[in-house]
Amino acid sequence: MKWGRASCCVGLGLSTLTVVWAFHRPFREFNGVEYRMGDIALPPDWQEPTEWVFARLMYPPSPYGGYGRGFRYGGGDWTKGFSIWTQDYPRADRHFTPALRRLTRLHVRSVEQPVNLDEGDVYDWPWLYAVQTGSWRLTNSQAATLREYLLRGGFLMCDDFWGESGWAVFMESMQRVFPNRPVVDLPNTEALFHTVYDLDDRYQVASKGSVNRGRTDKCEGCPPRWRGIYDDKGRLMVAITFDSDVGDSWEWADDPSYPQKFAALGIRIGVNYVVYAMTH
Repeated sequence: MKWGRASCCVGLGLSTLTVVWAFHRPFREFNGVEYRMGDIALPPDWQEPTEWVFARLMYPPSPYGGYGRGFRYGGGDWTKGFSIWTQDYPRADRHFTPALRRLTRLHVRSVEQPVNLDEGDVYDWPWLYAVQTGSWRLTNSQAATLREYLLRGGFLMCDDFWGESGWAVFMESMQRVFPNRPVVDLPNTEALFHTVYDLDDRYQVASKGSVNRGRTDKCEGCPPRWRGIYDDKGRLMVAITFDSDVGDSWEWADDPSYPQKFAALGIRIGVNYVVYAMTH
C-alpha cells in the first residue's frame, strides 16, 4: 500500500470515529513494575482530545510465569497496576506516541490508555498492545470479550514473550479466544510488513538487558518469530512479535547505550502495525 493511500484511509476512518471517541473513558495512570506514577512526567498536551490513542491491555497474570520470571511483582491487585502488564509502562508508550505523530498523519494523544476487558470500553480503542503475554491468563469472560473485539475489527499486538514455556502460557489463553483459528508464521509478503515501511529485513529486537549482556535473545535457542491470526476475510487481527522485545526498543529509543538499529526497527514495526490496523 502506498503511503498516500494509507494516509487517506486513516483520515477517513478516523473522522467517522471522532464523535464516539469524545466519550472515551478519561485518561488514567497506574504504578508499574519499573516506574511509579510521576516518574515519567505527563506531557504538556496530555489532555488534548485526539483521534488515536495507544491502548495498553490490562490482564490478570498467569501463575506459571512465562520463561522463568516471576509473574507478578510485589503482589496486589492486577487491576490497580504493579503487575506484569505494566512492563515498560508508561515510558515505552510515551516514547512511541510522539514518533507516531512525526512519522504519520495520525492525530495521536500524547499519553496512553490502560484498558481492562472487564470494563466494557475496549471497543472504543481500535488498536491494542499487550506486553509479556507469556505471562497472561485471561478469564473465560475476558477471552470472549477479546474475541468479539477482534472480530468486530479490533487489532491486537502481542509482544515481548519468549521461549517454549512463554508460548505455552500465551496459547492457553489465546486458544480460548480463538479455539479454531490457527496461529501462523507471517510471510514477507504480508501487507503488515509493507504498509508504510518495507520490513523484509527483520531481525530480533533486543531488550536493554540483553544488550547489556552482549546478546539479543533472552533465552537459548529463541530466534525471532513473526506470527499472527487472520479473520475469515484475510485481515490480520492479532500480530505477534514472539522472541523479540519491541517494547524495550520504544522505551530506550532515546538512550545512547541502546543500539540505534533496534530502536529504528522497533519504531518502524510499531508504525506499520498501527497504520495497518487503521486501514484494514
